[in-house]
Order: sequence, then structure tokens, then C-alpha cells
Amino acid sequence: MTETLTETRSVVVEREIPHPPEKIWRALTQPHLIDEWLMKNDFKPVVDHSFSLRAGWGSVDCRVLEVEPNKILSYTWAAYGLETVVTWTLTPTGTGTSLRMVQSGLRPDQQQAYEGARHGWPRFLASLEQVLARME
Repeated sequence: MTETLTETRSVVVEREIPHPPEKIWRALTQPHLIDEWLMKNDFKPVVDHSFSLRAGWGSVDCRVLEVEPNKILSYTWAAYGLETVVTWTLTPTGTGTSLRMVQSGLRPDQQQAYEGARHGWPRFLASLEQVLARME
């Protein structure tokens, strides 16, 4: 039997946010803020740092892959057989920041996870925007 390369899918969410990249970066990298819009965590913006995201339904095992302050944050996202990568890209605009979140590596047989990500990330980003609105 030969191995075939499986096509993977990505979930992409893009938002124009009326806040500077530095402020959004804080919300993406400070544990107490991540807790407010995503999940409980022990995150550190340090390459190779392993951390977990914890919620009522279980936890996600993650490892930081890339940190470019105020620009790019990338980490693995592994849970229940899922081996994906989440990448945040922040691009300054005239009115704030273009924020792009990509969760890549979802396999075709992971339809439930794909649908969960497709519906979950926009909700997480809505919560992130609420946190940003409250931040100094």
C-alpha cells in the first residue's frame, strides 16, 4: 500500500480592527488577556515554549513556532487527533490593524473539527474585539 499525500484544509478569519498592532499583540500574547477571549493558558511568546489551552471540554496542546512581535505569532494546536498550526498575522492599516488568523493542516476526515474551527474562530475573534475595547 502506498502513502498518498493528503490535501489539508485551512480556516481563515480576517478582521479589520480599529486598534494598533501593539495593542492586539498584547491581547494575543498576555496570558490573563488570552484567558478572557480564548481559554485558560500558560502561554509565553517564546519560540519552542510548550503550553496548553484549557476549557470545560478539555485542553489543547500547543508549542510556539514563530514570534515576531506585533507582526506574526504561530503555534501548533493539537487536540483529539488534530495536528494543526494557528498563525496570526498583524498588518498595520491607516485606521488600525488587519488581523488574519489561519488554522492550517485540517485533514479531510476531520470534518467535525473543520466545522468547529469555522464556527469557533469568528466567535473567539468577536470576544477578542470586546477585550480590546476594554483595554487601556
